[in-house]
Amino acid sequence: MDKFNKLTGVAAPLPIINVDTDMIIPKQFLKTIKRTGLGKNLFDEMRYDDKGNEIPDFVLNKPAYRNAQILVTGENFGCGSSREHAPWALLDFGIRCVIAPSFADIFYNNCFQNGILPIVLPQADVDKLMDDAERGSNAIITVDLEAQEIRGPDGGVIHFDIDPFRKHCLLNGLDGVGLTLQKVEKIAGFEKKLEAEQPWL
Repeated sequence: MDKFNKLTGVAAPLPIINVDTDMIIPKQFLKTIKRTGLGKNLFDEMRYDDKGNEIPDFVLNKPAYRNAQILVTGENFGCGSSREHAPWALLDFGIRCVIAPSFADIFYNNCFQNGILPIVLPQADVDKLMDDAERGSNAIITVDLEAQEIRGPDGGVIHFDIDPFRKHCLLNGLDGVGLTLQKVEKIAGFEKKLEAEQPWL
């Protein structure tokens, strides 16, 4: 997966609590096992009307936020079913960072496995960033994973905490497969030794 170090981009405000994975990517789009192509259906039922036309008032349909890379949202984001398609859809749209007061556990873990940085902040800090995100095309926020800092458009700095192992994995672009491949020589050595000692296996 792509490495995550420092991200500077437009932050889109989505001031909704309990956004579940069916809202992020509705069930009818779960037929694919590809990680690409889902971005067009991100928040499908909020982005489009019954005829497939864009709903102008939805944040990601507004010109200023069409290329947003950061999402600032409400508590318990990603609740509901455990579908990994939810982070796939966010990533395919271009969202690399989601900031909220809290996340559902499975969604939170799936984000790290797909190169998305989920940041948990106190409500007061989220409110400040939500206010920054309301600035439209001027809602430029910088997320520095190495420094664990978020810089707003006015230069204000918010510190965030993250598990050191998860931070290491994002900085180096390591998902579960990548971590396993780091041990490929040891795995091959073990297999060779096992074959010599127990050839019947």
